[in-house]
Amino acid sequence: MDTLLNRVTIDSSVCNGKPTIRGKRITVQTVLEFLSSGDSIDEILHQYPTLEHDDISACIKFAAELMNHQYSVKAFA
Repeated sequence: MDTLLNRVTIDSSVCNGKPTIRGKRITVQTVLEFLSSGDSIDEILHQYPTLEHDDISACIKFAAELMNHQYSVKAFA
C-alpha cells in the first residue's frame, strides 16, 4: 500500500466501521458516489473543504484495490 492508501482509515467507532478519509466522518463511499454522479474533484473539495486532492485520489485507488479481490455470488432460495 502506498501513501495515498494510508489516507483511508477504518475504525469501528467512526461511521460504523466504513472506510473514511483520514478518520474524518467522510466516507470513501460518499466521495465515490459524488464522482459517479458526475461531480468534479474541485466540486467535491468545495463541498468538503477539509479534504485534499490526494484524499480523492486515495478513494479512487482504494476502490480499484478492492477489485483485485476475487468475489463469488451465491444464490439464495
